[in-house]
Amino acid sequence: MNLFSGVTRRNKTDSSSNRNAFTLVELLVVIAVIGVLVGLLLPAVQAARESARRMSCQNNLRQIGIALHNYHSAYRRLPSGWIAADDDHHEPGWGWAAAILPQMEQVSAYDRVNFSLPIEEDEHAAVRTSSIPSFVCPSDTLSLLFAIAEGEEHEHDDHDDEDGHEDDDHDEDHAHDHEDGVNVDLGPHFLFDVAKSNYVGVYGTTDIHDDLYDGDGLFYGNSQLRFRDIYDGLSQTIMVGERSGRLGGSIWHGVIHDANEPAARIVGAADHVPNDPVGHFEDFGSYHPGGAQFILSDGSVRMLTKFIDLDIYKALATRNNKEVIGGDDF
Repeated sequence: MNLFSGVTRRNKTDSSSNRNAFTLVELLVVIAVIGVLVGLLLPAVQAARESARRMSCQNNLRQIGIALHNYHSAYRRLPSGWIAADDDHHEPGWGWAAAILPQMEQVSAYDRVNFSLPIEEDEHAAVRTSSIPSFVCPSDTLSLLFAIAEGEEHEHDDHDDEDGHEDDDHDEDHAHDHEDGVNVDLGPHFLFDVAKSNYVGVYGTTDIHDDLYDGDGLFYGNSQLRFRDIYDGLSQTIMVGERSGRLGGSIWHGVIHDANEPAARIVGAADHVPNDPVGHFEDFGSYHPGGAQFILSDGSVRMLTKFIDLDIYKALATRNNKEVIGGDDF
């Protein structure tokens, strides 16, 4: 009988329990390597997601371009920038995007619109909050519904003169926040919630507020332009472009008279290059890196970068200035 057999067995048991493991230094190295790999991978994932969002936005614009061409084929003209029975209130105000709803396969939304009544009527409460997916860029961070700010001249009911009559000069110069970088939906007073859009028609190159009914682009108040009116050429004239919610919300419905910046909600001016960090609400821009996408009058979609020459950009925004632009210029 071996008196030390028990000790021997215990020694074997103790030695078998000694297993290999990571040291603290090795664990920290592994964590650091994983962190570096994630840091390298994350930008690539974000770039891939933005590329997909940009393609989705491009498809939206193509659909809008086809709808505008189909509208032109049916009515022998483009839709008006917005419909106005009078130049003072710009009402009923329904715009070009509302006019092409049937061509956008949005017949149900179109049928709910009473085009003889203003957008702000209670009858249109449901229509105002109807979000049209093809009018929304997936890269934009503004929520689908936003509170549209009231124009300064409508915030108080003190615009009557001593005889109790409304001041006739009051509506001639519609108040607007035409300052660099000003968000038009800061309030403090708001009208109601409304569905956003990221695509606005091209008014032209002049200040929209100078003359709401005579832009040098394709969409302005009561415009009734045809493709044959585009002397500069369909492939060298932009129809519709992107606008992000950076400086406030744009809409698809039309001109809401009591809102701040009513006309600029549905049309834009080529005053600054796309994505100019110092710009106005009525400018074009997007959250896509480098620029914004536009529909040319021939139905094609192009990205115009923030590095485009301003004169070329303005030439693209006009319909009959007779400029000749090379394909490599934009």
